Amino acid sequence: AYVGQETTLFNDTVAANIGYGASGAVDQAALVEASRRANALEFIEQLPQGFDTAIGEDGAQLSGGQRQRLAIARALLRDAPILLLDEATSALDGKSEALVQAALEEARHGRTTLVIAHRLSTVANADRIVVMNHGRIIATGNHATLLQTSDLYRSLHSHMPDEG
Repeated sequence: AYVGQETTLFNDTVAANIGYGASGAVDQAALVEASRRANALEFIEQLPQGFDTAIGEDGAQLSGGQRQRLAIARALLRDAPILLLDEATSALDGKSEALVQAALEEARHGRTTLVIAHRLSTVANADRIVVMNHGRIIATGNHATLLQTSDLYRSLHSHMPDEG
């Protein structure tokens, strides 16, 4: 499953957008659980018709962060063996990102997860981080190792604003 910075949403309901691409019929309990894990349930329940609310072309009725959380819920619902997150939390505020990161941390177990990110907080818990500079790999390791061995990673880490 792929979740990118720019989400693809359809002129349909919240439920249909989350369920898009799922194999077979999706029951309400599965929609609710995927939405909860993506930190989307609270805002969905506040919409006029909840999961039955039409969101407009490309999710025009929603904020950027809400659109990303629907895309994350869609990916979690599909339960694919490979999860590719390309700046998937970039439009979220720090609090929402932390909640979604916790859900994604849980969801990554039992699957291969590739995360492309500029925020170090997004990758800090990864088993392996690849540091690139000008399109070249310059270091690999986990967060603790890179803080000790990579000047660039350490510099990026020390210059990052508080993201919480």
